[in-house]
Amino acid sequence: MTEDEAKTWLDVVLGVPRETFALLERFVALLAAENGKQNLIARSTVEQIWSRHLADSAQLLAFCTAPKQWLDLGSGAGFPGLIVALLRPDMNVVLVEERRKRIDFLEQAIDLLGIGARTQVAGGRAETRDLGSFDVISARAFAPIDRLFGIAHRFSKDGTLWLLPKGRSAQAELEAARLTWQGEFRIEPSVTDPDSSILIAGHVRPRKQR
Repeated sequence: MTEDEAKTWLDVVLGVPRETFALLERFVALLAAENGKQNLIARSTVEQIWSRHLADSAQLLAFCTAPKQWLDLGSGAGFPGLIVALLRPDMNVVLVEERRKRIDFLEQAIDLLGIGARTQVAGGRAETRDLGSFDVISARAFAPIDRLFGIAHRFSKDGTLWLLPKGRSAQAELEAARLTWQGEFRIEPSVTDPDSSILIAGHVRPRKQR
């Protein structure tokens, strides 16, 4: 997916309003400038922010209809949680990030986008936070699936939807996770990158040991 294709997809498929596009453009400028100070995204993707990061995050919204509470682990530069919060005004989003400079960036971006009333940055390691339970849990490049479930299962409830963008390792990670976790799993192709996919999981719970 090219940058122009990503913008067209956001416009035509998701119906992103013009004023929201303007906010996204301001966020892209902020991210590009900050990336020169700290490595928020790979430098090789700076010229592909719309396709590799914005549209890649936004595509997760196609898999959930009416959740209200969304938890994004290891938010980093804000993907996907920050984009979800901007595109879904009905959503409350918690972004978990442990690195101080990235926390500062996320808070600056939240102010820029005007979504502070329903978007919170939870600083620190996810393992140490008591955040309650969520309708959706997302994580992008956070941890292998089996370790992620171990860390974040306590934030889930009956009916929690897990949306986990993955690369080529998705199937192998899922097979490893099945040894200790059970639930409903499927892998969907990414619309932005043929080498990427999205693991979608529900009713995740530890597998009973025999």
